[in-house]
Amino acid sequence: QTCTDPKTRPSFLADKSMEPAIKYINKKFPRNQSRRLTQCECCCDHVYELLNTIDACQCFFDISINFDFTKNYLDLIITYTSVIIMLSRIDDKKALVGMFNCAHEMTNGSSDPSYPRLGQMFVEYEHTWKKLTEEFGPHTRSVTSALLSLRMVYPRRNLPAEQWRSAQLLSLLSAPAAMLDPACCNTMACEYLSMEVMERWIIIGFLLCHSSVNTNQASQELWKMALRSGLYLTLTRDEVLNIHKVTEDLFDSIKGYNKRIADIKECREHVIVNCGAMHRERRQFLRGALKELFNVLEDEPGLLGPKALFVFMALSFSRDEVLWLCQKEGKPTMFFITESISYPPSCPLQNMYVCPEEESVLMSSFVSTLSALSIKQVENKEEFDLRALRLDWMRLQAYTSVNKAPLPIKDYIDLPKVMNLIQFHTRMVDSLDELLFETSELSILSFYPRVFEKMFSQSSEEMTMKRYLMAFPSVCSQFSQCGHPLCPEEVSAMEKRSLRLCVTFLEQIAKQTSTVVLEICAEQCNLNDQLQPKHCAEAISAARHRKQKKQVPKKGEVLKEKPGAESLRKDRSVVTNVDKMHLMLTELCSCYSLCTDFIVFDHIVVPTEFLISHLETIIVRMANYNQTTQEIARPTDLLAGLRAYTASVHSLSSYINVDVTRLVKNVLLQQTQPLDSRGVQTITTLYTNWFLESLLRQASNALILHCPTMHCFVNQATENDPNFRAEEFSDVSELQALAELIGPYGLKFLSENLMWHITSQVSELKKLVIENMDILVQMKNNFDKPEEMANLKKRLTGGENVLKRMTIIGVILSFRAMAQDCLKQVLLKHCPYLMGPLECLRDFIAPEDDIKVNVFELASAAGLACNIDPALVTAISSMQTDNTSVDEEYKLSCLLLVFIAVSLPTLALDPNSFYSREHGHNNNVHCLAVAINQVAAAMFTVQAKNIEQHLKEFLLMASNALLQLGQNTERMDLKNRESVYLLLHMIVEESPFLSQDMLESCFPYVLLRNAYREVYKSFVITLG
Repeated sequence: QTCTDPKTRPSFLADKSMEPAIKYINKKFPRNQSRRLTQCECCCDHVYELLNTIDACQCFFDISINFDFTKNYLDLIITYTSVIIMLSRIDDKKALVGMFNCAHEMTNGSSDPSYPRLGQMFVEYEHTWKKLTEEFGPHTRSVTSALLSLRMVYPRRNLPAEQWRSAQLLSLLSAPAAMLDPACCNTMACEYLSMEVMERWIIIGFLLCHSSVNTNQASQELWKMALRSGLYLTLTRDEVLNIHKVTEDLFDSIKGYNKRIADIKECREHVIVNCGAMHRERRQFLRGALKELFNVLEDEPGLLGPKALFVFMALSFSRDEVLWLCQKEGKPTMFFITESISYPPSCPLQNMYVCPEEESVLMSSFVSTLSALSIKQVENKEEFDLRALRLDWMRLQAYTSVNKAPLPIKDYIDLPKVMNLIQFHTRMVDSLDELLFETSELSILSFYPRVFEKMFSQSSEEMTMKRYLMAFPSVCSQFSQCGHPLCPEEVSAMEKRSLRLCVTFLEQIAKQTSTVVLEICAEQCNLNDQLQPKHCAEAISAARHRKQKKQVPKKGEVLKEKPGAESLRKDRSVVTNVDKMHLMLTELCSCYSLCTDFIVFDHIVVPTEFLISHLETIIVRMANYNQTTQEIARPTDLLAGLRAYTASVHSLSSYINVDVTRLVKNVLLQQTQPLDSRGVQTITTLYTNWFLESLLRQASNALILHCPTMHCFVNQATENDPNFRAEEFSDVSELQALAELIGPYGLKFLSENLMWHITSQVSELKKLVIENMDILVQMKNNFDKPEEMANLKKRLTGGENVLKRMTIIGVILSFRAMAQDCLKQVLLKHCPYLMGPLECLRDFIAPEDDIKVNVFELASAAGLACNIDPALVTAISSMQTDNTSVDEEYKLSCLLLVFIAVSLPTLALDPNSFYSREHGHNNNVHCLAVAINQVAAAMFTVQAKNIEQHLKEFLLMASNALLQLGQNTERMDLKNRESVYLLLHMIVEESPFLSQDMLESCFPYVLLRNAYREVYKSFVITLG
């Protein structure tokens, strides 16, 4: 595989500059060889020697009697043959060996001494099967006798599903009276012997010793039965043997095998026509039989001891079917096992009167070892190690299977019966993992990833198979068995492949489960939405007219069902969509009960963590945020969905051992941060971006108005339909829902982003002040001289820009104040005893003492309003640079207030400055009141100046500027003068540092009264 895979193929084999050298080496081969490959040559010698010794001893082979001896003999032959075949499939073997020998010669000055012999071996095995058949010709008798011992075992295993079903194979309920009787037979190990192994023995064995097939009728029948089982045979991993083609090619080159070639073609046609259906029926039978066996053993675990053989048979049968598909494309009760081992073997062993010395020693060892076992050892939880006993039994089989043995095993049939039973039970005691691995190991699936993924895909689509999906990732834990100590370089690639498959399966299972939870949540949200007040208008209308004659519904009109109608059922057999989803959730959650964790290449995998990670992302998906269209779910809808989601997730605890409370808390806490644990944007970030980019951006352009009366934002009446209704996202209920969702941490992040936009506007304002600094200084010094102020104002530039940017700041601060107030209401509901002390601390410390005290930041984080906003103070203080001194900053702050004050009269020229009782000013200039007070307080706090004194100066200059509007007789140009007058009153009302007395001292109250009368007289007030 290393040489055939482009990813792992040695680079020098594909190097253009090496091609002439490689061609030369191949041409002159054999002349170079490697020490490492010499092991193959030594292995051949040892195999030949052992096979010759076995033939010379004329050993007796019978799988039902000397199982271990026969099995190891056949495994030796098949392993040797597979190695030779695999070696012949390496196209570059001559080049690799020759290049190594060249390097050896260049380094040591001489060729590798083993090279000529190994090179000759490569040449001899150019025709692999021909050479192998020649080598195994002398061993035909021994191989045939070993294979023919399978005549009673293999046909019994290779039965169609109908015969399995009629015999009630693997059923514990077929004979209730014998349910507690131990399941045992004379050929215990043969019952769970893999059919794939037997087929490999038969087909390759008779290929090597083909004369037996042509002359022996029993061999021919067994051979044909194996040929009818499939098209391919596994050599190792994903290397397979096309059995019909290879056999036909071999027999075609030998005279007298025409009938066998016809048999091969007939068997191949039989496989193509019948094999798929036969194996499909077997799999269908095994699904039902395994389900019954599992349910019985789950209900009565004590039956695992006496019926352990059934378990291993079921595992072996199932494994055979899985392996066939690949080629095509609890612990037992120790008390019972110990008791079964303790006393039965004593009779046959002690009744053997004539026994040679070596055999006698082994027999005595068996009796003493087994007699020493007791129930107390199990009760004391002692560790058992009976490998020595099984090894001695293997030795005894070898001693007694040779010709003319003093104690021939074939003459004492009771001995192997008892010892095979002992061997099975001892393996159940001390090597249960090995036995499970032998009967259920599926690591070969690592080399068939596409087949494996296809199996998973098919199983995940079938409802009844969803509860078994966890078997797929758990099988990946066996893939570490695929490696070999002689090939450490492939472990890394196998680890990556195994982890990729495991993670893919777990992600798919978790995705399916979370999708079902999300669908249930959506259904619950729909039911919850039907109970919302917005849907009650029709019910109220019907109640008002219920005394009227009921109108006959129009033809085809569907009457709207009341909420709760879905719970009324006349027939329980009618399955609703919610029933189907809960059934699917039950099936998917059942698969998580298979195991809490497993290990894949030293990685501990916890399946429920994958599910939790998917459940964590559901909240963000519920927000339905579309960055392209700037659409997002309303906070109230998301909160209702979140509550339904939480209720749905809590139902998971009925199926899976998951700490749902911890999950929900972790998820909600992560959603209060900008990014979650995986670096994905949270609902805090999504809503922050949406409010900044959609709502506040349009509010900055006066397309959306801030409505102080209703404490929300509303859409401006325009010709174009708005993308969303602002009040549906910014009223009190929505912002309270937002505070519930993202909490104080999330609102702090929102505030930080709002402050960034404010500081960017303040930076631009400072630039405008610097451009007009000289004029503003003169205006500050001459504000009480109308003629000079008029001349200076004409030279002033950017006044409208200043007011526009201050309005933007005011809109942002107004939105923040609304969000903070909603947060306060939420926290008062959740932790009223915490909010009281915070309010006392805020009121106890005077703002002018030290605004940097954490008390104000704490109060602001809890939603409490402060006279001086600590977040704004922090943002403005961060704008200070080394290039500007404190005095210069102070001067800019003072001149900014002058700039704003002298620019206020220009608002009267704007037709959108008209004040409405419902919506305030149509260009949001009423937000200037918040902006002026908050920005001034923050700037002068940073500069440690008196806030009240500077705001008084601002009020005086603004009043003076607005009083000049009254001197203008062209009323048509100043039709919004009264609306602008009201702005001065709003500034004073909004400020904790100004009072009405201060306002009346510089601006006549009669003007404010007349302004309110003028503004309000256009509205008709209706009472009642």
